[in-house]
Amino acid sequence: MSEERNADAIDAVVGAWRRERPDLELTAIGVAGRLGRVALLMTPMVEAVFAKHGLKQGEFDVLAALRRSGEPYTLIPSELSATLMMSRAGMTSRIDRLESAGLVERALDPEDRRSFRVTLTERGFEVVDAAMTEHTANVTKLLAPLGEDIDVLDASLRRLLTSLEN
Repeated sequence: MSEERNADAIDAVVGAWRRERPDLELTAIGVAGRLGRVALLMTPMVEAVFAKHGLKQGEFDVLAALRRSGEPYTLIPSELSATLMMSRAGMTSRIDRLESAGLVERALDPEDRRSFRVTLTERGFEVVDAAMTEHTANVTKLLAPLGEDIDVLDASLRRLLTSLEN
């Protein structure tokens, strides 16, 4: 009975498959469908916080990587690309936008004149810290319905991610 009360859109899909293909074990399909649906529903709610700070998700990711790197909040583009698992071309366009907005600065790398360093500006530091504070509160609120189950979900997803990445 409690399952019916907590039914979601994925239950309808899985139920239809169970009816049509009772020979299949569909639990994993339900889990994968829910993971995808959660990501789809959370994305605009997360992006709305970044937009309030004048950022897109990808721009926030660059600023956050620089902020997490610690003082002097400087990385070379290849380090940023590796950290964010994206192409160097895509990274260049993000850096261009952030530099135009006054959130990062570029300077030639004194150790390798063929490269340059990207550094958070004071304004970039303030923007990313404010965005991260609000982002943390927002995600915490979005996941609050999980209650203490959040720790079990975190551990389970960590195990899954580790397996998939290896």
